[in-house]
Amino acid sequence: MWNLSFTPPTVIQARVLARLPDTLRRPVRSEWADANKPGHLVDSFLEGPAFDRQGNLYLTDIPHGRIFRLSPGLAWDSVAETGGWPNGIAIHRDGSLWVADYRQGLLRVDPIKGSVETLLGHRNSESFKGLYDLTFDREGNCYFTDQGQTGLHDPTGRVYRWRTNGQLDLVLSNAPSPNGIALDRDGRFLYLAVTRGNAIWRGPLLSDGSISKVGQFRSFFGTSGPDGLAVDQDNRLVVAHASLGGAFVLNPRGEVTHFVQSPAGQTITNVAFRPGTNELVLIDSEQGHVLVAALPAPGAPLYSHDFVDVRNNCVNSLS
Repeated sequence: MWNLSFTPPTVIQARVLARLPDTLRRPVRSEWADANKPGHLVDSFLEGPAFDRQGNLYLTDIPHGRIFRLSPGLAWDSVAETGGWPNGIAIHRDGSLWVADYRQGLLRVDPIKGSVETLLGHRNSESFKGLYDLTFDREGNCYFTDQGQTGLHDPTGRVYRWRTNGQLDLVLSNAPSPNGIALDRDGRFLYLAVTRGNAIWRGPLLSDGSISKVGQFRSFFGTSGPDGLAVDQDNRLVVAHASLGGAFVLNPRGEVTHFVQSPAGQTITNVAFRPGTNELVLIDSEQGHVLVAALPAPGAPLYSHDFVDVRNNCVNSLS
């Protein structure tokens, strides 16, 4: 049952916006592919979409450790190589790229110079399991997921918050594969994609910074599960699903109201709103496509854009 009206979700057809050029693909063996796609030469696996103030879209290529920039004119270039397996990107208000890297930890990348700096490589001298995604709250505190190889067999995945004063908080420690992470529009609730549990968790953030009464907001099915998340200004949650060929739109009650369908690959790993608009980009990691679709409402304001209306600066709109 998708919703209490007992009607199917509205289907929104996405279209291909851009494809990673052949010149940037690396069809060579990688340790990441050996572990995650045995027997395959994976030339790229795109993730981590994030827009800067100039309308550039930044993406990661996990197996080959690269960060790409897709310009408003749809030109691709390589920004940096982390030496690890970068996944999620969140852009700081100062314009730097904060990157959740599975091997290296929490990184900061200068998108102009291409320099890479380690912000957090471990916690109390203990290595992370493997970072996956991250987001900022309104104050600039960074929430990030530490997924590693956890799952239903090992429900020890973690969620951390790194405060602006340098304090590192362990928010959750019992998630079977924590992946995408988002806060609701008002910063009152934390949403977590629990990929190998095939569910979305939701928990209220209390005034002291702790989380309480975490529950299962929505369950899914499939050979993989929910991955990247995004929130719109009406507090709907957009959920990329890594094996069902699209993204689900959930209302604040957890009902599925829309399904954004991929015209290309089935492995839709992440989503992001073009700031100030209702344009959603979706990442088809399987084939290296950036997809785009028009959703019912604009995305919620982002810390990177200082909570201002940037619609006049957006290009490549669907209209």
